Amino acid sequence: MTTAHTAFLKGHGTENDFVIVPDPDNAIDLPASVVARICDRRAGVGGDGLLHVVRSAAHAEARQMADEAEWFMDYRNADGSVAEMCGNGVRVFARYLEHAGHITAGDVAVATRSGVKRVHVAKDGDVTVSMGRALLPDDGVTVTVDGRSWPARNVNMGNPHAVAFVEDLDHAGELRVPPPFAPQAVYPDGVNVEFVVDRGTRHVAMRVHERGAAETRSCGTGACAVAVAAARRDGADPAETGTPVTYTVDVLGGTLRITEHPDGEIEMTGPAVIVAEGHLDPAWLVTTRA
Repeated sequence: MTTAHTAFLKGHGTENDFVIVPDPDNAIDLPASVVARICDRRAGVGGDGLLHVVRSAAHAEARQMADEAEWFMDYRNADGSVAEMCGNGVRVFARYLEHAGHITAGDVAVATRSGVKRVHVAKDGDVTVSMGRALLPDDGVTVTVDGRSWPARNVNMGNPHAVAFVEDLDHAGELRVPPPFAPQAVYPDGVNVEFVVDRGTRHVAMRVHERGAAETRSCGTGACAVAVAAARRDGADPAETGTPVTYTVDVLGGTLRITEHPDGEIEMTGPAVIVAEGHLDPAWLVTTRA
């Protein structure tokens, strides 16, 4: 592999920011150590995660989805670990595809490790993604921060979430390290933890500790998990009523609109922005790999 011209872009969705590495043929080697260095906010480009843009047919984990989706979002957390899905990331991923001329505004299918996601890129700047259906396992956990404890609802959006309703978002603490939870066996591979307060009718605000990234300004799958948990807490289940339910979810970086439909499909709408383009210095990349 040549490192002479490794292009990257920087983008964000409600300030959940990503380094985008276009690599249609899956020719760039991105071990965890390199991803972590690229995402480092002082020694690298900086980001909550990395979006590796690969054609599905060129990636072993996505070839079976190539007939449905030309492009695969090979998503990595800021620490270099592989993740199943990122809701804000897939919106930024679709915005990049439009920016690069791979698609026009409208509908596009994106392959992810949690399946094919349907995305609509609007001309007004917002991007809507069909996030799939939420799973609600019966086993929850108790989350504890600074001596306070809360029950947390177990919601799976292709990745695991623990949603805790609190009196004040400050109760979440600094969120620099994963909030302790018990029993550990419920989430053997770790979990994204959301702390939620009410702002009004079907309107909530959240903070989140993302697995592998600490606190982030936004988390798309987390916002979906929060909306579903809030709906059930409020006695709303579209599968029973036949009526869609929409929640406004405020995150630190902006606002997302989450709609759960009677068939269980969840749609998330919010902004996605490309802010910069550049090239990684080849000498720095070589040092990073050493």
